[in-house]
Amino acid sequence: MAVSLTGTRVSAIALPWFVLATTGSATMTGLVAFVELTPYVLVKALTGPVVDRLGPRVVSWTADAVSAVVAGLVPLLHGLDLLPFWLLLIMVGVIGAARGPGDLAKEVMVPEAADRGRVPMERATGLSGVTERLASTAGPAVGGALVALLGPMAGLTVNAVAFALGSLVIALALPRGMGRAVAAHAAAALPLTEAAPSSEPAPGHRTGRVAEPGAPPPVGYWRMFREGFTFLRGDPLLLTIIVMVAVTNLLDAAFMTVLVPVWAQESGGGPAAIGLTGSVWGIAAVGGSLIAAAVAHRLPRRTVFFTGFLLCGAPRFLVLALGAPMGVVLAVFAVSGFGSGFLNPILGAVQFERVPRHLLGRVNALGDSLAWAGIPLGGLLGGAAVALVGLIPVLLVCGGLYFATTTLSGLRPEWREMDRKRRRGPEAVADTGSTPAERPAVTTGVGA
Repeated sequence: MAVSLTGTRVSAIALPWFVLATTGSATMTGLVAFVELTPYVLVKALTGPVVDRLGPRVVSWTADAVSAVVAGLVPLLHGLDLLPFWLLLIMVGVIGAARGPGDLAKEVMVPEAADRGRVPMERATGLSGVTERLASTAGPAVGGALVALLGPMAGLTVNAVAFALGSLVIALALPRGMGRAVAAHAAAALPLTEAAPSSEPAPGHRTGRVAEPGAPPPVGYWRMFREGFTFLRGDPLLLTIIVMVAVTNLLDAAFMTVLVPVWAQESGGGPAAIGLTGSVWGIAAVGGSLIAAAVAHRLPRRTVFFTGFLLCGAPRFLVLALGAPMGVVLAVFAVSGFGSGFLNPILGAVQFERVPRHLLGRVNALGDSLAWAGIPLGGLLGGAAVALVGLIPVLLVCGGLYFATTTLSGLRPEWREMDRKRRRGPEAVADTGSTPAERPAVTTGVGA
């Protein structure tokens, strides 16, 4: 996760700056983000049954390998002067489509890693959050420096190398047997005690098929998809989380892909300012995630969760709109990052507790995709709004919407479930037959 996410964060600075520098258009910059993230969301929504059927390990390294090849072609074709804008859009779309199932597969393996490490789920998701935040720290720093010194194509080259290395790590370095496919009878929602004694595929059979005589036939794709959708629809807390996070993710996408680059250009800070603010934010987020990993399982989740959103949301937009000096901007970004460090560890723990293991791929895919549904539109709408009314009004409106969304949604009664039925450690591993009180990997897009 650290390797592939770092490369993605580098690309998140290099690609928008490349488009902004070559076209001078905030709208075109937002279009590139839209073209990458739309297939990311759509393909991710549909590949949950595939991850469950083939196994997250296979899906992860295969998707990263495809991303590495396509990402490597971008600087190569640009160097040969064979990269028109329409072809760049196609290649960015392919990368987004491959990233979706690759990211999903890594998320699905987090609870298995927690079981093997015998740690509370909050700690496992906290460490996963630390990894993400470290990537969000190193990525902007490396990306800003590379773009400033060598140009944006250097950042895109690093992205391709990171995808390739991430693919090798997943394929070769994980413990043997980790990330295997869900057996067909588990996909049919049978408890583990009724499953066959081994989930290893027999010779001559595809992964996920059961070789024993009399075993039930493999479950079809659409039935697996429908099981995930039915489970998600029946959990009000997860649906409330998804709606709130979908709105904040849309605003974060506009902020990161358009508003910050335009602010950096208009203020004269350039790509170095983007990298500096992103790094300060990421360092503080790492600190918040480390504290969350250590003590979040002892804290009241709901209070910490909404306090974190209060710190990480509207202040970032307002400080840029007010034209504050760089020192004040960095201080606000530091406080914002610290608050954001508590969000995904708590979300991940709550959500992993609420989804049976045999449904993780399907429910994760749908939950993530719905929560990320607004992200492709964030850059597109942000760019159009800036072109229409200017940067400062857009920053003020987005900050106000962020505050209203996180404050008003917190009044709903479903949030009381956040602190109930907290399960600790691996004692709940075999709880695959539990009722709708278990999870999709809904994550905030803050800093993504």
